[in-house]
Amino acid sequence: MTESPELNVFHLLRAVSVEFGMRQGEFAARNGMHPTDVRALICLLDAERAGTGLTAGLLGARLGLNSAGTTAVIDRLERLGHLTRVRDDGDRRRVLLRVEGSAKELGRASFGPLIDATVDLLREFTPAETDAVRRFLTGARDIMAAGDGPDTP
Repeated sequence: MTESPELNVFHLLRAVSVEFGMRQGEFAARNGMHPTDVRALICLLDAERAGTGLTAGLLGARLGLNSAGTTAVIDRLERLGHLTRVRDDGDRRRVLLRVEGSAKELGRASFGPLIDATVDLLREFTPAETDAVRRFLTGARDIMAAGDGPDTP
């Protein structure tokens, strides 16, 4: 049976997700981290790129962890020297999490070739094709974030 082009794209996206997850797991194992630690760093880096700070509570919500699990992740990453807790300049009562430069360098050393090759691949696309890829990935991310999956009540 032949699958539709749309279903084929979905299966390709799933395959990319699996490959990327494997790379993240290998990175975590090589660097004495749990896979959730890597997901936490990604969340923190995404927030930094967006110009927003993350508190422990917001990080936990994004990772789907309870307070104790979030504290364990933060403590591990802090012990490894990958993040620090800093007071929010705008509200000194808030404590924000900041990824250390050494953690960014470690990530770049591991994922830099993958990032560079992917950027080079995208440069082969026309602006309209790149926009279509962006729209698709944004939509797929939003669908997943909405919880439209097998465990959704």
